[in-house]
Parts: sequence; structure tokens; C-alpha cells
Amino acid sequence: MNARRILILLSVAAILGIASCTRIPSSERSQESHRRIGDFVLRDMHGQTQSLQDFAQSKFLIVVFLGIECPLAKRCVPLFNDLPKSFASHVAVIGIDANAQDSPSRLQAFARETSAAFPILCDPDQVVADRFGAQRTPEAFVLDEMRRIRFQGRVGDGGDLREALGDLFAGRAVRNPAVPAVGCRIGRRPATAKPSDLAFGTHIRPILEARCGECHRPGEIAPFGLLEWKEVAAWSATIREVVEDGRMPPWHADAKAGHFRNDARLTSEEKARLMRWIDDGCPEGPPAIPSAPRFIDGWRIPSPSLILAMSEKPFPVPATGALDYQCFVVDPGFREDKFVQSAEVRPGNRAVVHHALISLIAPGADEKSPNNLGAMLNYAPGMQATQLPPGWAIRIPAGSKFLFQMHYTPNGKAHVDRTSLGLVWVDAKSVKHEVRGGAIANPSIAIPAFAADHTETAEQVFREDIRLLSVSPHMHLRGKAFRIEAAMPDGERKILLQVPRYDFHWQLRYEFADPIRLPAGSRLICVATYDNSAGNRNNPNPSQRVTWGDQTSDEMLIGFFSYVEDQKERTHTMMP
Repeated sequence: MNARRILILLSVAAILGIASCTRIPSSERSQESHRRIGDFVLRDMHGQTQSLQDFAQSKFLIVVFLGIECPLAKRCVPLFNDLPKSFASHVAVIGIDANAQDSPSRLQAFARETSAAFPILCDPDQVVADRFGAQRTPEAFVLDEMRRIRFQGRVGDGGDLREALGDLFAGRAVRNPAVPAVGCRIGRRPATAKPSDLAFGTHIRPILEARCGECHRPGEIAPFGLLEWKEVAAWSATIREVVEDGRMPPWHADAKAGHFRNDARLTSEEKARLMRWIDDGCPEGPPAIPSAPRFIDGWRIPSPSLILAMSEKPFPVPATGALDYQCFVVDPGFREDKFVQSAEVRPGNRAVVHHALISLIAPGADEKSPNNLGAMLNYAPGMQATQLPPGWAIRIPAGSKFLFQMHYTPNGKAHVDRTSLGLVWVDAKSVKHEVRGGAIANPSIAIPAFAADHTETAEQVFREDIRLLSVSPHMHLRGKAFRIEAAMPDGERKILLQVPRYDFHWQLRYEFADPIRLPAGSRLICVATYDNSAGNRNNPNPSQRVTWGDQTSDEMLIGFFSYVEDQKERTHTMMP
């Protein structure tokens, strides 16, 4: 992957990054409480009762709280299948699902799909969860021989758990007995609703449909649905947290810089109404009058002139693990230039397609170095299809090929995918404006080891008058902030996009509400800030000096953009 092959990334990971992953400093960390957990009795997913005493033969116990719709919980099951083997069976694992919304039948399906080899008990009233003080899924607790809590917190890759168990086997105090957990909040039944003038169907569901439902509905990539009262009420604590912190809906642009037609944020009124409804105990109220379905299952563009599948056979996506980007080259056999007015990338399996980017390979070009189309032909959850106004089009030169770059996110169950691209042609004689794309990059970046606030820049000069349509920043795991400025020939500078908290997992395309006119001689400047310190929880190695590279452990500085050449006689200013 080079400067012309960067993917525009989205992920549900932003939902789950709701607590710091760093260790608690010893000065702030309470000593091991050694709080003893008395015996308890719960039914498992098959309706059989089990108690803590049933595991008396095991020296140490790991109790992990899980949720069937939490992606991190699904991914950690193999870890808990293997941990007892590492300690000669002196360790047993008990899973507990304390989500009010998770039924035993769905829990059985979860256990089958993830091949869970340990018992999972049901605690729908959070009786045992409250005894442990559990708040999130997944959240783990290590109990010693006396069934006292000696470790509580993050699961992650299992390193903290292994360290805690190693300390206990060596007969010493656990060095890090409390590490903040990362994951979804346990779904609790809402308290008795207060008298309220708000009802779910009338006042809340329309907001969730407009802002969340494109991803949070059955068959889409988000981990749970948000269209029914029962599930929304159960997820209300998580909803409050991510909305108040600004992580959901995903939108990272500072409101003070730039106006964008695809702004995904809740309005102040919507946010206040949602928070008040949660404060009122999530009242269901009377059902709303049914409305027409909001979501479209078929093509969102007019009937495609051509549909191209990424491959002849579906691609197998495994249940677990991290996949490299998968690339597929498709030759449509074009013998003449084509002009595209509408385009849509349609995933074959939305549950695992994190995003897809379609790049153009020009005639005779190296398939490893495709021309970039300004990210016009791509898919990400919630992103709109490309539909240009009359007279606007993307030109596809004769002899071109398409490169499908696919990013898959395993979700605990094996899947297959065969993503397709739909294209709607327009007559070349009707095209007045060619929509073009580009990328501003700096392959010479060098980020010192342990640098917490390192800045690099890249810029490009435009030789003709243009109208800038959209911008999209790209960095990797050390990315901290990104700013795009326009420097005019007369010396004026204007901030077009400010992303103060860059998130590698949610890289978005920002489409200007009104095209930005840039006269010839203008410069587009990208200012990228990196955090290569140990305080960056995504940092794979703070001691490494980081330079440009293809892998996420390397870094990049790219600002994608799309534009049209500015013609003064044109009066049509509608955005594509």
C-alpha cells in the first residue's frame, strides 16, 4: 500500500474505546483488597444450576463477564479457552453474561459460534455482577484459593491476566491488581420510568434512525441494534457514555472549522432529548404510528449500467484473527472512455466488511500503483453512495482496471464475502465537469522515539482555479491530530478541516456544504501531529523511530481530496 492505495477506514472499535488501557499508576492504585466472593448459584445457558463451589478443585478461578453482542467479548473467547492449559489445569474459567437483553438461546448461539470451552452462566438481574463490581464486557476477575479477588479489569491480549496468575503462583502480591477494563457497559434493566413527556417511538427512535440506524441494525457491521425500545434501554448506559464523550455518532471534525453536508453529529436538541429520556428511566410510552421504512436493502443508486464483482468466488473471512488488506483486480474490458455519474460499492456481507475502496488502474500502469480517484468509489458503514448532479461525472479511461481493496473485521463467526461495484453511465456529451481526485503526501516523515507531540506537514500547489469538494486525512496508529489549511495567493490562510482527536479506526471523508473556491496559485497544506509515546494506548512500540511505511505499525501522512476545475460561467454549485 502506497500513497495511491490508502484505504479510508471505519470500525466499531471507536464504540469500544471507552476506558483508558493504561495501567493505573502505583501512587493512584488501591492495594489489593482481597475482597472475598462468597458462593453464588446461577443457571447456565442450558438452564442447569451451577455454583462457585462446583469449581472447588481448581486452585485459581478466572471469572469473565461477557456480552453476546460485544465484539471484544467475542474475540477474547479463544484466550479463555487456552489459559487453563498454560497453568497445568490449576486454573478454571467461568463466563458470566449479566446483560439483561441477552437470552439463554442467544447465549447458546454465541457459545457455538465462538467455540467457548468453558461454562457461561446467566445473571440477567446483575446480582453477581454487582457483587464483583463488574461494569463492562469483557471484564475479568482472578480469584485465589480463598476466592478473594486478586485482579480486576482489562482482558486485552491476556498479558495482564497472565502476569497476575504468575504472581499468584509465585506466592507474591499481584503487581497490577486493577487495570481499567475496555468494552461495552453491562446492559442493565432501566430503573422504573419517571413521569415523562417523552416516548421512545415518538421522540427517540426517529433520532436513532437518522443518526445510528444505518449501522446499528440487523445485518450491519455495528455490534448491536438500536431501533427497538428493549435493546436501546438496555444499552442506555453505553449510549450516554459515548454520546457525552463525542465518540458516537462518529465525527471528528471541530465544529468551529468548516461546514460539512455529511456532518453526522447529533444536534444540541437531539442530544438533550436523548439524555433526558435516559434520565427519565427510558420510558417506552405508546407505540408510534408506523412510518415508511427508512433503510434501503437494494442499490441506493439508479439501476446500474454495469455491476462488477470483486472475484469469481466469495472470499472466506475467518471467525477470529487480523486479516491483511485483501486486493482483487477486475478488468471490465473497456474499449472506450466511460463517464460515471453514480457509483456504489455494495458489500456482500456487511457484518464483516469494515470498508472497501475501489481504485482505478490506468492503462499500462503497475497494478500495485493504481491511480487514486479521490476516494469517490468506496464503502464504509453509513457512507453515502456517489451520486453526482447532471453534468458532473468521473471519467474512466479505456483500458482501465479496478482494484478492490477490502478490509475485513472478523466477528467471532466464519463468513464469506463477495463485494460488488455498481456503475451508472452518462453520455459523454452531457458532461460539463469532470470530478477528479488527488492526494497530498509526505513520504519523508520521521517521528522520533517517545515523542508525544511531533508535527509533520505536506502541501500541494494548484495551477488552475478549482472548487474543492471534499477532504479526508489519513495517518496510522500514532496519529493524534490533523489540520488542513488553504493558503491563498494574496496571503490569506483559512482552516478548512480541524480534527483535534484523530482516530485511526474512524477515518472519514468530510464533504463541504459549499465547494471551496481555490484560485490558481493556492496551496493546500496538511499539518499532522503524532503521538509516539507510551501514553498512546494504540502505539505498538514507543521506542521505535517511525517512518513512512505500508503497515499500520509504520506511519503515513496523506490528505485525500476531490475537486472540479472552476469555470466562471458555471452557475450549478450542487455538491456531488
